[in-house]
Amino acid sequence: MATVVASDPSAGRRKLATACGADVVIDPAEQSPFTGSQSRGFVTTVPAMAELGLDTMEKLTRLPIPWQHVWRAADALGAGPKRPIIFECVGIPGMIDQIITSAPLTSRVVVVGVCATPDVIRPVMAINKEIDLRFVVGYTPLEFRDTLHKLAEGKINAAPIVTGTVGLDGVASAFDELASPKNQAKVLIDPRADAVSLTPAAGSGF
Repeated sequence: MATVVASDPSAGRRKLATACGADVVIDPAEQSPFTGSQSRGFVTTVPAMAELGLDTMEKLTRLPIPWQHVWRAADALGAGPKRPIIFECVGIPGMIDQIITSAPLTSRVVVVGVCATPDVIRPVMAINKEIDLRFVVGYTPLEFRDTLHKLAEGKINAAPIVTGTVGLDGVASAFDELASPKNQAKVLIDPRADAVSLTPAAGSGF
């Protein structure tokens, strides 16, 4: 079973993460989200990875078949060290490098935060840890389709993240509210509504 760790300096968003089902919620000003990575089964140092590789080779060479065939089959099945998936949703300079420095080895870092200014990373850190760095934008039609079906079937409860509702005339004021992380997360724009100012949504995690 995967463990979802959410880290946010905003108390409101931490509360929202709990409402959405995060297993561990952390204030990054008090604790690193990577604390306890080793206890969760992730490899956190280069010597530990080297030891794991040597131990694996020792066991494979004892088998009655060529070790390379077993290794290829294991690779095809996705076997190997546990690798966390880390979503960077901040988008400020220095955050990607900070994650690369702190993350366990072989982590996949998915960059969602939009940093509009030049940023700097240290490739040697990512190389030594074999970090998989992936940048994403938008969603595929299939992802939209599957998400809408899960919402309609009640498999996903989106109520906690919808913190307010507004009509078309209130879109500008909604963006003003969204500029602060303290009060809003996701705002639902209802074309049938006349509300110019945000109406709190029932069931919100805030």
